[in-house]
Amino acid sequence: MKIVVTSQGPDLNSQVDPRFGRAKNFIVVDTETEEFTVHDNTQNLNAAQGAGIQAGRTVADLGVEAVVTGNVGPKAFAALQAAGIKIFLGASGTVKEAVKKFKAGELQDASKANVEGHWM
Repeated sequence: MKIVVTSQGPDLNSQVDPRFGRAKNFIVVDTETEEFTVHDNTQNLNAAQGAGIQAGRTVADLGVEAVVTGNVGPKAFAALQAAGIKIFLGASGTVKEAVKKFKAGELQDASKANVEGHWM
């Protein structure tokens, strides 16, 4: 399964970015092989508006089935849900640790956004 983990850095030892829309990077991880690719999200870091929607589109274009992050706002949640992407919240620690928790079923499967828009 291919998932995206929001990340503050460029590899599996980087810390999970607790923000979805304004995450520094998206790391696409194949949960079976643990192979990964890094996708920069700089264009949304300082966006005045629409960071969550744009990030949702970016992630949908990556062809993943799930997002693992700390938090997600209402517009990003709607964009991901419309794309059929599952959202798992409460991730922390390193990307590698978050993937391990995801595989173990230890992350919360989101049924709604857990923060308001423009959360920093």
